[in-house]
Amino acid sequence: MTLGGEHGRRAQEVWRRRRRLERRLHDGPALRLSALSLRLGVLRAEIPDQALDGADAWRRGLDECADELAAALQELREVAGAIYPSLLEEAGLGPALRELVAATGARARVEAVDTRCGAAAEGAAYFAAAACLEAAGDDPVDVGVRVEGDHLVLVLAGVDPGLRATVCDEAEPLGGSVEVGGPGDGTATITARFPCA
Repeated sequence: MTLGGEHGRRAQEVWRRRRRLERRLHDGPALRLSALSLRLGVLRAEIPDQALDGADAWRRGLDECADELAAALQELREVAGAIYPSLLEEAGLGPALRELVAATGARARVEAVDTRCGAAAEGAAYFAAAACLEAAGDDPVDVGVRVEGDHLVLVLAGVDPGLRATVCDEAEPLGGSVEVGGPGDGTATITARFPCA
């Protein structure tokens, strides 16, 4: 099945908008908050040691402001990453999934090809895998990514078979497909195909 028609074009446009929104958050508010945090550090360093009454109070106040800015910047980065992870755009699906595994502490092994397949396919596969890894909790999961013809193929082994619907929610709007198989021990192997664009 290939991506096409009005439905496919709308799905592609959704992913393009997500990427643009993430980029706007990164290039706008996130950069401004970073610059403001640096400026506070400079101001703190410029306070004379003893020449100013209340210098310690000013330093503490600036430190508190810097801490709040750092927390706000981290929250903004998390929101931007939930829209479309910057590493996914910069380096591709494999590195983005490995970063996700490291950040969440999931027990997962990721094997992925370096071939790029377009923002929609990569984004949908990323969020399908992320949902499955979150649902797996401490259970081990094998994540495989390969390209077959004009499809990005995501294989999730060791997941709950009920997650098929979650993966379908990401694959089907793009014209993709999902199959479930597995050992029958309460876990499954979910194989999803996402049309590359």
